[in-house]
Amino acid sequence: MFTKDEAAIMTIDTAWPAPFIINPQNLAADAVTAFCVSVLLAVMLNAEAQAFVSTFLGDRRVGAKDRFHFNAFMHLDILGTICYLVAGFGWPRTMDIDRGKLAQPRLYTAIIRLAGPLANLFLAGIAGSLAAIMKTLEWDPRVFLMLIGVNITTAIYNLIPLPPLAMGSLVGELIPPDAVRTRSLFLQAGPFLIVALALVERITHQGIFSPYIDPLIKTVFAYCRGL
Repeated sequence: MFTKDEAAIMTIDTAWPAPFIINPQNLAADAVTAFCVSVLLAVMLNAEAQAFVSTFLGDRRVGAKDRFHFNAFMHLDILGTICYLVAGFGWPRTMDIDRGKLAQPRLYTAIIRLAGPLANLFLAGIAGSLAAIMKTLEWDPRVFLMLIGVNITTAIYNLIPLPPLAMGSLVGELIPPDAVRTRSLFLQAGPFLIVALALVERITHQGIFSPYIDPLIKTVFAYCRGL
């Protein structure tokens, strides 16, 4: 993963730290502010996209307080936020799904969870277009570059097969329905395991996730930048 120190020697035209990792020893107010705003947008869009697809597929609710309020702070998850600060990726608060309202509960639940990271990729694409326009106008696009990086990081780290990340939710759906205890333990332990592994990677500097995922992030980031 890139640190902010490494990013300092890069020009905006060639690279940007994706994933962005906060370095407490050398904080830059503008970068940290842009990162926090980007995280709030990424979390909100991820959660609201899941809510939209869930409603579209049949889980309609009247006056549901966890949906369509577009308040990013209400979508923050404690462990997901910690993971953003530690590793540059994270997740929103898990949106409740009434599986009884879905025509095909296992399939539709997987689709709903995948809607979140797909929405993050969509926002990254929009931010990439805006960054290109700003570059043409010779304006500093660093805020949009951060938005691209955070959303791509959020989307691609969902490939980790642990809940509450999208691929982890898909694995959970593959657990036999009669293995209720196994599925419950898997869903409950997933967030803690992700944070623990992220902390180990940050402290020891030994790659656990990053060697496999970060190259893909940088490739997609370069594509959104048009490099």
